[in-house]
Amino acid sequence: MLASPTGRRILRDRPRISSQTMSMDYLRGLPANTVGRAYADWLDREGVSPDTRDSVKYIDDEECAYVMQRYRECHDFYHALTGLPVMVEGEVALKAFEFANTLLPMTGLSMFAVTRLKPAERQRFFNIYLPWAISNGLKSKEVITVYWEEQLERDVDELRNELGIEKPVDLRDIRKKERARKRAEKEAKERSGDSLGIN
Repeated sequence: MLASPTGRRILRDRPRISSQTMSMDYLRGLPANTVGRAYADWLDREGVSPDTRDSVKYIDDEECAYVMQRYRECHDFYHALTGLPVMVEGEVALKAFEFANTLLPMTGLSMFAVTRLKPAERQRFFNIYLPWAISNGLKSKEVITVYWEEQLERDVDELRNELGIEKPVDLRDIRKKERARKRAEKEAKERSGDSLGIN
């Protein structure tokens, strides 16, 4: 953050992201394709709020503690920018992106949650989301140095382009299609069994 003029400004100003510092009503009233509206829509869709992030503990250095607090409070903006949901599969994909982008050790350690994924989810992670995370995390500008409070009225696609982030394939859409496919296969199998007189 010290290497970036904006990062230095954030460290000097020490802004906080919460429902006290950001009006959700204002964000929901912004035009559909703005950063603030994308953030508010994502929070509403996922059922979370700017206040769901715990306060940083066990870090004695005041500036380092603020950096970690800022990282936590900005995490949902990364979700909104990428469209990744809060389910484990989406979180692991976002942590992989964050690790490639920030090199924060805790984000790398969080990726061990991949072991909690079902086989199909794990395969999707390694085939789709991990390559996306590494590619985008390495090539994009450091997201920790974005002054999100100053970007709320900007076009979200314009900001993605400026940062060098491509939206990944919609995970909720993939999961929905997968469920529909399995349901159709099950129904076809049941119809086939009925036609053969199998109970």
